[in-house]
Amino acid sequence: MAFSNYKSISAVIKKFQIKYFQENFMQEVYFPVKESFREELDLLFTDGVVDNSEDAICENLIYPVLKEVWKSYRNQLTLWSHQALIYDEDLSGIPDYTVTQRNPLATIVFDKPYFLTVEAKQDKFEEGWGQCLAQMIAIQRLNNDLDNDFFGIVSNGKVWQFGKIKSDVFTRNKNLYVIQDLDQLFAAVNYIFKQCELRIEH
Repeated sequence: MAFSNYKSISAVIKKFQIKYFQENFMQEVYFPVKESFREELDLLFTDGVVDNSEDAICENLIYPVLKEVWKSYRNQLTLWSHQALIYDEDLSGIPDYTVTQRNPLATIVFDKPYFLTVEAKQDKFEEGWGQCLAQMIAIQRLNNDLDNDFFGIVSNGKVWQFGKIKSDVFTRNKNLYVIQDLDQLFAAVNYIFKQCELRIEH
């Protein structure tokens, strides 16, 4: 079944027997936000059309934040856009964004996936988390790793929610992050990238 067919967290936890908790696990690792990025974002909100479509939200709000942080980790991690992810017939589809270990052969080789980002289409966060959790289970199984955290983000561009899965436990962070507070949002995204980097180094 395609990821897009999972419409809620409850549908995924029942099918795959996952336990669900809400608690604040996120930490913030300082990331310097460039003034040029702030100015570009302000320009978009003032004079641009940033959220008239799903593509516009991804291109204008979600991808730029991920890309800005990823640049500091590009020697070890690769950021993929709309790359197919297939585990089996129940767990397959195309996540919006996937971060993987960088393959030593070439950046075009899809390697171990560590975290995903899903757009909350039409602000449907529950549906977004249904898809994201299914994708997180897929990358957990592709890595054959129940002992480490795998991360997910669901965002409508303006509000960002974070989650992780370890073994058979899915935890959603209670606190939300918003694009109006760029320093806090970047520090949260940086924390996720840092966890992925530490996984490779260890």
